[in-house]
Amino acid sequence: MQIEKGRIHAPEISSEWLNSPPLTLRELRGRVVLIDFWDYTCVNCIRTLPYLVEWDRRYRDLGLTIIGAHAPEFQFARTVDFVREAVARFQIRYPVVLDNHYRIWQAFANKYWPAKYLIDKDGYVRYFQFGEGDYSATELTIQELLREIQPALSLPAPLLPFREADRPGAVCYRVTPELYLGYDRGKIGNPSGFRNGSLAHYELPETRCPDVFFVAGFWTSQAEFMETAGTPQNPSRLLLAYTAKEVNLVMVPHNVEPIRVEARQDGHPVLPEDAGEDLVRIDGRTWVEVTVPRMYRLINNQRFDVSAGGAAARELELSCGAAGLGCYAFTFVSCALDSAAPGASGRASERMNG
Repeated sequence: MQIEKGRIHAPEISSEWLNSPPLTLRELRGRVVLIDFWDYTCVNCIRTLPYLVEWDRRYRDLGLTIIGAHAPEFQFARTVDFVREAVARFQIRYPVVLDNHYRIWQAFANKYWPAKYLIDKDGYVRYFQFGEGDYSATELTIQELLREIQPALSLPAPLLPFREADRPGAVCYRVTPELYLGYDRGKIGNPSGFRNGSLAHYELPETRCPDVFFVAGFWTSQAEFMETAGTPQNPSRLLLAYTAKEVNLVMVPHNVEPIRVEARQDGHPVLPEDAGEDLVRIDGRTWVEVTVPRMYRLINNQRFDVSAGGAAARELELSCGAAGLGCYAFTFVSCALDSAAPGASGRASERMNG
């Protein structure tokens, strides 16, 4: 969304810089600045990063400075080495500032991951975008602000969408909402509820409702996560009846790594065509190997009937025969290019956390 010129002065930035000398907005006067609030475990943020990386490549030498303000959603994401590993994995070359105490977040009165603020050569906020989408509009505004510096600047056509779901007309269908697994924000389906902060054995009920998670075996519940306490003979199990095309889970190996987790869908190994990029198939079984704290892509269902209003209900089961695996949050994606299909809930650009 564009803002009238000269109305809102951008607040100054002051924090720890990861891959750049300290920068200030005052010293960046004369350039266009894009502030991107992100978290490396957030699926909506991850989906915007290819555009930011390419804008940096296209426009850095023409007067654009992108600053990634990393505001962590979970405690572990405050760790510098984890963010540094993510910056390398996502091939981010623009400056990243660590906003572990949310000082920059609060200065901008921000509420969402991701959120982008464009600042003109005079230090005024001229545009903002919350959530995914509207990439062409954002890039056109970048170009407009660059031309305010150099009116005769020759600029390329905006990027073509990287994904079909980013094309005009794409919608997000009603899906299972984001699910946190810690007792502070989580919703467990087991009748016994959370055993806050303690090791406990959980039993599965005979019937399970959708859109909440259930656990079986030994688990320790914490404020931000559920942690496995299983053995190969008595694994910790996590079950979820969900509706979505894609399923992701933020996981952290707390004690040792790697930790191997078996994944099954609808009672069977995940089909190769439905496996997320982090699943591997070994001897007919499907596994994810958790090596570093991050979001893992588990499911990418191809049986996604747009004409029927999106994805069908499925059940995912994860089984871990080791102790120390922290499971933090499930996220889901179900977006397709068919605005006329029934069940649509809104534009692709409305996807965000906050």
